[in-house]
Amino acid sequence: MATPFSRRAGLALLPLAAISLTALLPQTASACASCGCTLSSDWDNLGIGSSSGLKMDLRYDYLNQNQLRSGTGKISPSAASQISNNGNPQEVEKYTRNNYLTLGLDYSFNPDWGINLQLPYIMRSHSTLGTASDGVTPGPGGGQYDSRTSSIGDLKVIGRYQGFSPEHNFGILFGLKLPTGSHTDTAMSSDPTAPGPVSIDRGLQPGTGTTDAILGVYYMDTLSQNWDYFAQGIVQKALNSSDQYRPGDGANLNLGLRYMGNSSFTPQIQLNVRRVLHDVGANADTVSTGGTLVYLSPGVTVPVSQQVSLYGFVQLPVYQKVNGVQLAPRYTATVGVRYAF
Repeated sequence: MATPFSRRAGLALLPLAAISLTALLPQTASACASCGCTLSSDWDNLGIGSSSGLKMDLRYDYLNQNQLRSGTGKISPSAASQISNNGNPQEVEKYTRNNYLTLGLDYSFNPDWGINLQLPYIMRSHSTLGTASDGVTPGPGGGQYDSRTSSIGDLKVIGRYQGFSPEHNFGILFGLKLPTGSHTDTAMSSDPTAPGPVSIDRGLQPGTGTTDAILGVYYMDTLSQNWDYFAQGIVQKALNSSDQYRPGDGANLNLGLRYMGNSSFTPQIQLNVRRVLHDVGANADTVSTGGTLVYLSPGVTVPVSQQVSLYGFVQLPVYQKVNGVQLAPRYTATVGVRYAF
């Protein structure tokens, strides 16, 4: 159980600097509540601009899920070991460290239509004490293991239309998450009663194995001469199951504000809300997945040239409510670079 929402995936990020479709959608695995990238990293891609062309975004996200939580509070490993999981012993996890490197390509055909591709490369390490642990040491037959995965994740293909008004500041998003990431990776067991390779939990796999539909809506406008804002809502729903597993449906709400009165840098702040339902299926954790998370994410975008800009954000939790027992990060960090061709 690594994170809230998908117990084992990384929780999110919000680069407010831009909403490039690379940030329009959560980059989480499974239904992990505390793992979901809800950061908008390329506001300009969706912006009120009228230019067409190609933009490339390369973004790095880091989140270390090392805080056990249940409901809205923290919980000790020993207390977690005493909680029932649908009548079964509760698995006690130590940490899940997530590193995401995401390549985003965004192309505007004209002021009305655009498309965005997001391909993540996921580097994740995870350690669990298993289900027979007292919260400090693993117990015999508890299924404890350590895992390291490094591979591509699931590709997202997202179209947009913003031709509803002359300002092009209101639009819709529609697309698919494709099962390009592996969902069959294994790890080496550290349980002396069951040595050898074991399957990694589905919520910790690089991919879900499912095809998901993505729908969203966004609106952007100016508050004054120097202040811009945006609002965005997105839902993601798996259209099928894979090997008796289906990730929980998720919804994100993002609100952002940025100051445009300085040509050297653009400070921004976002409020991100993420709600995810339980995972479903015989191979899913149907108890310790899903939840509600609220994050405040300050950040800055720095133009390097007319074509290149850098951005960085920190995502700080202000409210976390997770189902069951899950690992959550204390913060999430994001840095990236965008190039306009």
